[in-house]
This record gives sequence, C-alpha cells and structure tokens, in this order.
Amino acid sequence: MPEALTDPAKAKVRLLEINEKIDEALAKSSRKRGEVKLLAVSKTFPVSSILAFRQAGQFDFGESYIKEAREKIPSLPDDLNWHLIGRLQTNKAKYASTLFGTFHALDSLDLAAELDSRLKASSKTMDVYVQVNVSGEDAKGGLAPLELSPFLDGLSAFSSLNVLGLMTMPPYDPDPEVSRPHFVALRELRDKVAPHLKGLSMGMSDDFPVAISEGATVVRIGTALFGARSRL
Repeated sequence: MPEALTDPAKAKVRLLEINEKIDEALAKSSRKRGEVKLLAVSKTFPVSSILAFRQAGQFDFGESYIKEAREKIPSLPDDLNWHLIGRLQTNKAKYASTLFGTFHALDSLDLAAELDSRLKASSKTMDVYVQVNVSGEDAKGGLAPLELSPFLDGLSAFSSLNVLGLMTMPPYDPDPEVSRPHFVALRELRDKVAPHLKGLSMGMSDDFPVAISEGATVVRIGTALFGARSRL
C-alpha cells in the first residue's frame, strides 16, 4: 500500500505545482486566472492527508463512496467543501444530502427527486452537475447526449437542486490528447442545449491541461496531488 502524504510542506509543493499548471493552461487558452476550480480527489486517502492539504490551502475535496465519506467527513473541520464525484444509489441520497454540498454525477430523475425531498426537509440546497456519457462507453454512467435536454426540463421541478453545468469522464488513455474530442463534445453539447449553464466538470490528473483548453471550469485531481491510490 502506498504511503499516504501527510506532510503539509510536501502537500503545499504539490498544490503549487498543480495550480501553476492550471494557470499555464488558462494563459495558453487566453482565459483568466481563477476561472478553474481545483477539486482534490481524496477518495481512499486518509484524514491525515486531507488535513495536510487543508493546511496547505486546499478546501475543496472530492469523495466517491458514501461509506467512506460517512467515516471521514464528520471528523474533519467544517470549513471544507465536499463534492460527491461518484455514482449515487437512490437509497443513499439521505447521506449524500447531509454530507455533500456538490454532486458531480447526476443522471437520474428518480435520484434527483429523492435528493430534492431530503434537501427540502432540512432546508438545504445542493449544487449539481449532470453527467453525460459523450464517449458511449457501456461501463460509464451518465446520460446519452440526446437525453440531456428532456432531463434538464425534468430537473426544473426540483427547486433545491442548483444545476451548475455538465460533467463527463472520457475513457482512460495515457495520451491526454485522446481525451480532447470528448471534452470538445461536452462543451459543444452544453453550448447547443444549455448555454446558460457555465460549469464543465472535466479533466483529471493525466489530462486536465487539455480539459482546461477546451473550457473546463472544474478539474478533479487525485493522483497528481495525493500520489498513487490504493484500492478499497
């Protein structure tokens, strides 16, 4: 099992390196500094690693598994912003609605209805990104592109869900340029179907500069910050 990064000084160095690469990608695309949010994907990493990055100045973290999040989040400071980036079963919406402020993988109206009900009961709201499967991979979650417009119409019934934009996950490839057509497809779909939505959650450790060049507003970085990930 890889050793967890728990030294705030080392966390600060990695954070600076990633932020410099983000700023460089923004500059190359004639975009302004600060237009992209860095989301540190902390799934499978211990509380001590999250605390190291918090001390280094990172406050947005992403988790994928409800069970793990229920164990970690209550023990961490209240000033952290939690993003659920993995798929969510409807029967676990009650936990997601209390643990997370943002959900990046919404692709079901039944799930939206359950989240909305839970959030309204506690007078809360949740920011959401709609996941779209632009690659067509069977193993990937998300809506088919043609399903996006009616799905967004359906979401209008749920007042506690604040739709920020779209999310996608391209097939993994060591060459980041292979991801570019998928990022382009998501941006063009957004521009065609829902130009009022500004958010594009796309890009991870291997391809985030390419994602930024194609309009990403949130990049989800795990390995490049925390190191190699051990599986649950």
